[in-house]
Amino acid sequence: MDPSLSNVLSSAEVQAFASGFPVMVTHLAVTLLLLVAGAAVYAFLTPWKEIALIREGNAAAAVAFAGILVGLAAPLAVSLSVSTTVRDIAIWGVATLVLQLLAFRGVDLLLTGLPQRIEKGEVSAAVVLAGAKLATALILSAALTG
Repeated sequence: MDPSLSNVLSSAEVQAFASGFPVMVTHLAVTLLLLVAGAAVYAFLTPWKEIALIREGNAAAAVAFAGILVGLAAPLAVSLSVSTTVRDIAIWGVATLVLQLLAFRGVDLLLTGLPQRIEKGEVSAAVVLAGAKLATALILSAALTG
């Protein structure tokens, strides 16, 4: 082997990458699984079926569901950034999802009538709903950092 290549491969930077990359991929995978699980739980609990509406071409349902995804992802991203182990990510990620899903239900209850308007394809209603859910996500994200 070329001595210069051997020096590069044994450098501290390459060794740090070699040991850190698998950890990063594991943390990412756990966080993405939590996101998918949270979105599935939300979709299951909502009075309307976003995925079916999206498949039918309902833009309002797509905007609302996009708000859900980003709203769940923001606090999960903060949880990922402040956690050091897979166990931390799992514990804080689940806690974050539970709190966020409860906040989403509260928003749904406060903004009565919006689900029916979204079912009818009213994008303006979906934007308000997505905005409210993103606002709760930002507040929860800030709370996670202490």
